[in-house]
Amino acid sequence: MKIEGQVALVTGGGSGLGAATAVALAQAGAKVAVLDVGADKAQAVAQQIGGLALTGDITDTASVEAALDAVEKAWGTPRIVMNIAGIGTAKRVLNRDGTPSPLDGFERVIRVNLLGTYNVLRLAAARIAKLDPLEDGERGVMLMTASVAAYDGQVGQQAYSASKGGIVGMTLPLARDLAQFGIRVATIAPGLFSTPLMKELPEEVQASLANSIPFPKRLGHPEEFAALAAHIVTNTHLNGEVIRLDGALRMAPR
Repeated sequence: MKIEGQVALVTGGGSGLGAATAVALAQAGAKVAVLDVGADKAQAVAQQIGGLALTGDITDTASVEAALDAVEKAWGTPRIVMNIAGIGTAKRVLNRDGTPSPLDGFERVIRVNLLGTYNVLRLAAARIAKLDPLEDGERGVMLMTASVAAYDGQVGQQAYSASKGGIVGMTLPLARDLAQFGIRVATIAPGLFSTPLMKELPEEVQASLANSIPFPKRLGHPEEFAALAAHIVTNTHLNGEVIRLDGALRMAPR
């Protein structure tokens, strides 16, 4: 699918990987709607790219439907949907005193990262399926964001790894399910990237993490994630695949 002239929705588009992807799609000629829980962040990115700022909760059906309605009213149904919103946490299953960690923290990560992603995808797919097909019968393309933690999660990453592992696991079934409607599904599993969350860590910690990457020995640039996301849109034969983007990183236990 050619990006130019298409309508795109980017969740988590207010910062980090999402913001970089929103910028890349806009530079390629797409009309980009930026959805984020932070209204100010969404507005800042949307203003930068001449896009549409939306505030919403990806786990809430009414909120997602309202966002999709707003995009349709402004430009039409988005054929490109980038699911990048997510949260991270680290919590050992047993506390220092041997008591089990609370279930609500685990549940929240699963709800946002896995259920939230699926919620956006299912609601957007229902609208995309009604569009006229383009070349090769394609109607739309959807990206999901996993993590290398889906494969080699570290100590305390049970919830995060489970949520991202769920995304990896549903990539192929979703692609097969939506093939009849001409909708492609692919996933990127990023490694260590220089995002606002990463930059909150001390510089020596960032340097140590970067040094663990075989090559290049640096944190990934959000623009590199965005470039791959854009390529997935334009390469019609990419479907049902999970692509690691990590500089050959394999995470140590801790």
